[in-house]
Amino acid sequence: MTVFQDGTSGLPRDDRPVIVTVGTFDGVHRGHWSVLDEIGARAAARAGRSVLVTFDPHPLQIIRPQAAPKMLTTMDEKKVVLAGSRLDYVVFLAFTPELREYSPRCFVTEILIGGLGMSELVIGYDHGFGRGRSGNVETLRAIGAELDFAVDVVEAVHAGEAAISSSSIRRALAEGRLADANRGLGRPYPITGTVVPGDGRGRELGFPTANLRVHGADKLVPREGIYACYVTVPAGRFMGALHIGPRPTFPGVGDAVEVFLLDFDGELYGCEIRVELVERLRPVAAFDSADELAEQMRADVRRTRKALAG
Repeated sequence: MTVFQDGTSGLPRDDRPVIVTVGTFDGVHRGHWSVLDEIGARAAARAGRSVLVTFDPHPLQIIRPQAAPKMLTTMDEKKVVLAGSRLDYVVFLAFTPELREYSPRCFVTEILIGGLGMSELVIGYDHGFGRGRSGNVETLRAIGAELDFAVDVVEAVHAGEAAISSSSIRRALAEGRLADANRGLGRPYPITGTVVPGDGRGRELGFPTANLRVHGADKLVPREGIYACYVTVPAGRFMGALHIGPRPTFPGVGDAVEVFLLDFDGELYGCEIRVELVERLRPVAAFDSADELAEQMRADVRRTRKALAG
């Protein structure tokens, strides 16, 4: 998979058919994967190339900033996930005020056909692009009939009775329903960040934690709580117990995202690490003493081992 962060500039052109999908693809969840699998299969069957056109920043940050959602994936996290797909190319298109004004026909002719040489467009069932999201399935099929490219629609993927969507996953994370969020994603929810100095309270309790400065100002951090997780650091992958939110046992101490790595001994200051949330163990609670908190942390570590044993 080759990534282009400057739009379609530099994308090679030849006579092979180009199968394209377009969308924000925040989270790259199971519904997104069904679309990616479809364009990969179609490209392979036609000896063509598969291309995802996605946006940075999220369009709502330009259209209605006050309504822009927190993001499930940063650009770098999205690249990591997409690297496991069958895509040949990913184009990150800067969503600008100018692009906002493109009509669906202009977007198709200038970017998808003019920039990519698109021969077939595959979209999700609820997709829309162009000014006011007016480029829905019917509009795109009419443009396709006029300009001679096929438009195919991939149906929704469901978790239970509900269709999987980025919005439903955001709600689940905000409400602490990590299992539902991970079910929609098809994998543990990730947080990446840089380890920064903390106040040393974890070390005093016998549980030295890595304090994270989370990457991405608009990254969605799940509901406060204690989570069992996996942590990838330069030395490898370890089990971890993650704390998100306030630390009420110590008055005046601020919120934190901090993780204790099981069976790890070393310094991580300045390192970039990746945390994958597997299970929410409990909400944050206040304790009468540091000793009570340390006892609870020992219990959290035991529950973490159990949760990750499989």
